[in-house]
Amino acid sequence: MSDLEADLLTVDTVGAYLLARPQLAGPVDPASIVSVVEVGDGNLNLVFIVTDAAGRGVVVKQSLPHVRVDPTWPLTRERAKREAVVLAAHEAVDAAHVPAFYGFDEASLALSIEDLSDHAVWRNELNAGRLHTYAAAELGTYVGAIGFATSVFGTPGPERRRRIAEAANPELSEITEDLVFTEPYVDHEHNGWLPANEDDVRELRADRVFVREIGLAKQRFQEDHQSLVHGDLHTGSVFVRADGGSVRAFDSEFGTYAPTGFDLGAVWANLIIAAARASVLGREADAEALLALPVELIAAFEEEFTRRWPDRVDPRVYGDDVLAVTLRRIRSDAAIYAAAKAVRRIVGFSKVADIQTLPEHERAIAARRVLLTARTLGVARLIDPDPRRLTQLTREPLLT
Repeated sequence: MSDLEADLLTVDTVGAYLLARPQLAGPVDPASIVSVVEVGDGNLNLVFIVTDAAGRGVVVKQSLPHVRVDPTWPLTRERAKREAVVLAAHEAVDAAHVPAFYGFDEASLALSIEDLSDHAVWRNELNAGRLHTYAAAELGTYVGAIGFATSVFGTPGPERRRRIAEAANPELSEITEDLVFTEPYVDHEHNGWLPANEDDVRELRADRVFVREIGLAKQRFQEDHQSLVHGDLHTGSVFVRADGGSVRAFDSEFGTYAPTGFDLGAVWANLIIAAARASVLGREADAEALLALPVELIAAFEEEFTRRWPDRVDPRVYGDDVLAVTLRRIRSDAAIYAAAKAVRRIVGFSKVADIQTLPEHERAIAARRVLLTARTLGVARLIDPDPRRLTQLTREPLLT
């Protein structure tokens, strides 16, 4: 066992760990812990749900030194500190849409957050046919709040520059740059698709206008520090509750300062994927409902951003015309980032259960529809990025 792995927590050691660090226990009494369950199903972290005798819970999350499914792929464990920075900043702006943050232990690179066991992962719910359509607008509000508060409009210049430096996330940002913007368009060992989709991938890569837009989107992701994004806001990183009273974004370890539209695009892409799944399974009404949600997502984002606009830091040159241009640019960014994220999930690494759990014939059809929809989004937005128009244009390749 390496030195990096020697200090990793286990179900047998978490209790003693919290007893020695009560500041991380949140609402849990560390002296009366009755249950520790490891629930991490991702590639990057250990995640434990800890419960005490009174039924109170806390989640302890610790970063792994490598990708779980590939120990030869090392990762910086410092990403846990970046997640703590992002989560604390987001909680300060919009506590209603993130888990409560209890603390971070830099020595062990572990953080403790609110136990949301009474919620369900949105992707799992969508795959089961439970749509929770209210979640799209809630996420739009969340991105609008964060997008404004951490932008040049919401934070004074010197303070914002310090925060950009604090939230720099070079290793995980490079993973995003490679997996989302580069690898699907070249021959790479991370890629894979069904033989039935061979022509679809070939046509995707031959679409020079689309590939150009992906390149420009990558450039903007690397250069533009517009706001402190979540960085991985897909439906598998969102909790929903059956009563509709709570929507929470979690797993923000990819967070960094980047174009605001990146988070909106990530949600949009996953709604496209969910709609493709519903359509090939014959759930046409669900597919139509899901296809309409990006409009609600963007509308809620713009409503929240605009609501905060009177509080902008410097109104002297940031007039309402600047707001209009900013929102149009974010709409366009959201569409191209949706396209990039959708392609990545079909062609590249880390595919999604929405598509992978389909029978092979339906999987190939759904994949083809997602790729066609992505190409439509990426190019049609150049004429007009209005999400209502783009939704109409993507209806045919996605649902027929």
